[in-house]
Amino acid sequence: MELNGKVALVTGAAQGIGKGITEILLKNGAKVSLLDVNTSVGEATKAAFEQIYGSENVLFLSCDVTSENQLKDAFSKTLEKFKRLDIVCNNAGIVDEKDWEKCISVNLVSVIKGTNLGIQHMSKETGGAGGVIVNVASMAGLLPFAIGPVYSASKHGVVGFTRSLAHICFQKHGVRLQGLCPGFVDTAILSQLTSSKLLGQMEQYEEFIAKFGVLKTEHVAEAFLQLVMNQTKNGVLLKVLEAGRFEYDTSPVDPFSQTQESN
Repeated sequence: MELNGKVALVTGAAQGIGKGITEILLKNGAKVSLLDVNTSVGEATKAAFEQIYGSENVLFLSCDVTSENQLKDAFSKTLEKFKRLDIVCNNAGIVDEKDWEKCISVNLVSVIKGTNLGIQHMSKETGGAGGVIVNVASMAGLLPFAIGPVYSASKHGVVGFTRSLAHICFQKHGVRLQGLCPGFVDTAILSQLTSSKLLGQMEQYEEFIAKFGVLKTEHVAEAFLQLVMNQTKNGVLLKVLEAGRFEYDTSPVDPFSQTQESN
């Protein structure tokens, strides 16, 4: 996919992974609508990107992704400004084992809503030009994560939803559906994480970090770009293992699909 002139919508875009994804899109010539619940940080991120990429290419919208009305309104305003939509990245996420219903709502329910809205606006059936949706899952969506079982469940849900819908989504609507699975990433969530957000003790958390290491946001953004640019793949999960090392998950795919790929 050639990104010059394309329009993307990214949730959780004010900082962290979402900010990195937004910047790599802008660098490659796309216009981006940034959605985030943190209005002050979002406005600051927008201002910084406008200085480099131009105000005509950047839009910030304050949006709580758990609110269906706010999410619908953000999609509508994105189309009002840019007149098209080609890429959706459902990235917003939290870690909170105590408020587990909110964790599920942000990490999984909003991804389903964002995917459905993306399909609605990009579908070739309704006059759209097709496109691509990337749902940000996690390595915790592929493996057990004992200190964060609710977080893991939410990300397993993203993986299952993305894989299950991908074939029919492309066949019927011309929209590719992909999953991105990073490990631990150097973000505000990681640096501020405390045992009150996790079921297990911090010692267990530190053991995970020591074993798997910590990625930079740019590493995840590069993997995202690979998923968007490669039009030969649909319904795949790309694992971000370390700097510059990506690996497609080889778990079984939809047995009824003749076109879906996993590697």
